[in-house]
Parts: sequence; structure tokens; C-alpha cells
Amino acid sequence: MPDDRLQKSAIKTLKICEAAQVMLSTVESCTGGLIAASLTEIPGSSAVVEAGLVTYSNAAKTRLAGVPEPLIIQHGAVSQAVAMAMAEGGLRITAADVAIAVTGIAGPGGGSTEKPVGTVHLACAVKGRATRHVVRNYGAIGRSEIRTRTALDALALVQSCLAEEA
Repeated sequence: MPDDRLQKSAIKTLKICEAAQVMLSTVESCTGGLIAASLTEIPGSSAVVEAGLVTYSNAAKTRLAGVPEPLIIQHGAVSQAVAMAMAEGGLRITAADVAIAVTGIAGPGGGSTEKPVGTVHLACAVKGRATRHVVRNYGAIGRSEIRTRTALDALALVQSCLAEEA
């Protein structure tokens, strides 16, 4: 695993999921599977990880995660509405109890005045509870670091969502 921070957070997340007896799925755009990879790098992760979906394109968000195309058109792929729909879709289409979703602009291009490089929306859906959303504005700190920080924040969001349940 390329980043020690990710390994530590992944181990913590897996332990929390195991203690809560929940299965976790990821629905990733800008991280391209980094969250699922960090989790599955840990031996025994199959007891907790249900699925990892990489929905990089808008079409994949619709086809694989069930995000309504009009939602993407209205709000843009990098938005609270789409991140929440991705997480909720992850719950619907997998056997997971918890789904984490991320969508953002890792750069170095692709940003705009409204959504600059480093803008990332994260959402965590837990069965039977309201979906939580956070937005991060990391700035133009480099593609790799944006992806790593997004994965770290996604794992922290899962941990926080499950701590609320305890």
C-alpha cells in the first residue's frame, strides 16, 4: 500500500465495521478504486468488504450505481446530490449495510470557478438512516494527494457514521 495513513485508516475502518457486524461497499469516481484497494489490501477484509464500484464516467454512475441521469445533468457529477445518490445506489445494488461514495475533481485540469480542482463530495449511506454528506475543498495540491486525502476522508466518514450508531 503506497500510503501509511491509508493503511492505518483502512485497518481502523475494517475493525469498526466488523464490530458493528456490517458489510461495506464503495462507489468511487475520482479515487478510481483507491478506497476499495486500501481496504482489500488488509488480510481478512473479505469479512467486511462487499463490493467496490468504480463509476468514473457519468454513464457508469447511472448504469452501475443507479444515479438518475437528470440528476447529473441538473447538478453536475461533482455535487452533493450525485454523491448521495451514488451512496444510496451502492446500498440498493449490493448486499452492503454501509456504502461510501466519492465524486470530485482531482485535476490537474477539469476545474471551474464554481468547482475548482480539489473539490470533492463524499456521502455515506447506512441502511435505515439518513445519508450523510460532506464536501472538501483540498485545493490544487496535486492529483495523487487529492485522491489520497479523499480516500482518508471517506474512511473517516464511514467510521463517523458507524460511531453514531453505537
